[in-house]
Amino acid sequence: MANIISILIGGIALVLAFVGLVPLLGWTNWLILPIAALGALFGLISSSKSGMYFCIIVMGICAFRLWIGGGII
Repeated sequence: MANIISILIGGIALVLAFVGLVPLLGWTNWLILPIAALGALFGLISSSKSGMYFCIIVMGICAFRLWIGGGII
């Protein structure tokens, strides 16, 4: 059950991350990172780790976008 919750949270974070890819909306990635981290925590307590890995990939996408934009843009 925790893995399903993790995948759902990761899916929501991924959809919001696409909004953060738009120029001048990169600051939304700062809001998405904790959401994806929460999903990774749910994935950590489940027996299957696919949700955790999915959330880590979403966190990587957001961190990469923040790195490209200098952390703000």
